[in-house]
Amino acid sequence: MIGRSFGWLWTASGLSNIGDGIAVLGVSLIAVTLTRSPFLVSLAGAAATLPWLLLTLHAGAIVDRHDRRRIMVMASWGRAGVLAALATAAWLGALSLPVLLAGALLIGVAEVFSDTSAQSVLPMAVPRDRLDSANGRLIAVQTVGNNFLGGPLAGLLIVIGPAAVLGVPALLYAVAGLALCGMRGRFRVETPSTRSLRADIADGLRYLRDHRVLRALAAFAGVLNFANAAYFAVFVLWVVGDGSRVGLPAAGYGILTAALAAGAVTGSLLAGWLARRAGQVRTLLIADLVNSLLLLVPVLIPTPVAIGVTAAFLGATNAVSNVILVSLRQRLIPEDLLGRVNASYRLIGMGTTPLGAAAGGLLGTYAGLPAVFCAASAVCVIAVVLLSRVVSARSVAAAEEASDRPAALHPA
Repeated sequence: MIGRSFGWLWTASGLSNIGDGIAVLGVSLIAVTLTRSPFLVSLAGAAATLPWLLLTLHAGAIVDRHDRRRIMVMASWGRAGVLAALATAAWLGALSLPVLLAGALLIGVAEVFSDTSAQSVLPMAVPRDRLDSANGRLIAVQTVGNNFLGGPLAGLLIVIGPAAVLGVPALLYAVAGLALCGMRGRFRVETPSTRSLRADIADGLRYLRDHRVLRALAAFAGVLNFANAAYFAVFVLWVVGDGSRVGLPAAGYGILTAALAAGAVTGSLLAGWLARRAGQVRTLLIADLVNSLLLLVPVLIPTPVAIGVTAAFLGATNAVSNVILVSLRQRLIPEDLLGRVNASYRLIGMGTTPLGAAAGGLLGTYAGLPAVFCAASAVCVIAVVLLSRVVSARSVAAAEEASDRPAALHPA
């Protein structure tokens, strides 16, 4: 058993991620009923993700000053309130596109604070030697909630009406907030900063810059996210439709997505066991190397069966990598800096995603889709090789030992 507090956190995460899956798809489905403009519809997704670019660093600094569990509770109930208001507007026939976009923006703000707090609160809820298992279970329930339950439920609820699509996740977020109240323990750093937010943000950025292992892992994550965003931005053109290379119907792409999610759940649950058997760094490098080479399969063997099997292994290896990377961050970053450094780290990873998607579109237009897939695979393989020259079991062990010292002795 990992602990009762983790059980409440895990329950809240499952409820919230079902709500996420319904809300994300539901907002897009509702937007289509309010406008037929592709640009205006795309603003729904942009509004939900914009807070990650604008508020991530500030959220990290605030999380390091206040009770992290309380922030998560407030974020859950904040999302519940916004969605309840949108559902009421939809029920009254007063829901417009500007109101929907404003709601999506507010939900995105709450998500930034909730997710930043969640990664920072976990090391306070479970022992260090159980972080891999705890993160694996969290990522598994997140995958199930978002991909297996949330999305399909949104498709069913939209038949009932927009008020149902917005009202059900509001209820789920409200119950998730109640579940978080069941956590017991200390979820605030012992000596929170009293300086300006700008100074605290600068500390987080400097710590990441000066920490050799974390800096390498952040750059590695940014490169891999860039390459994978380029790859999957155009992947649907390779496999779906009569004019595609594979020729899958649209329903077949949904099966591929399910295979990817099933692999992710399996990998999430196995990550802790693999890390204990083979070591964290070795497992990370092998998982990412296999993942990088698998990106070539749709080019070399463009058949539905081969791509379906590949999707499952891509999901599994990606989940193993994610669990280990998150666990490493939680071990290497001091408790009082966890929110700020985590936020700085995630900003690098998320910031490369739109750039990668744009690059994939451009390269695919001028050089063809196989060029995108081969280039993405090559970039990922090179990144794994370079990481192996910087990050080793020895360097990670030394960094973990340093993270146990007082913050003043850490990289500034």
